[in-house]
Amino acid sequence: MYLPELFAVTDDEEIDFILANARLGCLVTRDADGFFGTHLPMLFDPARRVLAGHVARANPHPGRCGDGEAMAIFQGMDAYVTPNWYPSKLEHGRVVPTWNYEAAHVTGTLAWRSEPDWLRAHLAQLTDRFEKGRAKPWALADAPEDYLQKQFAGVVGVELAVREVKVKRKLSQNRASADRMGVTAGLLDSDDPGDWAVGERMAQGGAARR
Repeated sequence: MYLPELFAVTDDEEIDFILANARLGCLVTRDADGFFGTHLPMLFDPARRVLAGHVARANPHPGRCGDGEAMAIFQGMDAYVTPNWYPSKLEHGRVVPTWNYEAAHVTGTLAWRSEPDWLRAHLAQLTDRFEKGRAKPWALADAPEDYLQKQFAGVVGVELAVREVKVKRKLSQNRASADRMGVTAGLLDSDDPGDWAVGERMAQGGAARR
């Protein structure tokens, strides 16, 4: 990933927070036949430095992982930035559109998991994370055991042992203060939830709220 120093997130706690709150990712590997990618939610274990997920057993990815080296890509918030939000447009007109966004690239080595106990624990943790806060959270125990066993048999777990994490947060840091303020105001005035999320982050100074 092209990562100018100005846009790089380097604080270890901030990076761990981003990974812990990442949602859908894309796991990418390469073998003799080329690249192969699978979109899947993943859970981050900061103590073990591992990202864990699962794929359908019918998915050919386990057999297409080559030497086991992989990259997981997570796309965070993003928003289009129009030059009309820059006060500098009125001064000299030398402005163009751009995109503000946050993204994380995680590289490491894969291990595929089929142990029933591992799959049950992983799927329970994954469900608990995304059901948290709902009025009536769903849990594995809500489904019949024989049905769950069939579901477990239909998936393969995967762990990515994290070796390197690169996080890019591009929030108009390369613009003058007045232009950054203009972008923030424009995004916060938008009816698009994605625009508003980026604007709020910019208003907070850029760092993720912990």
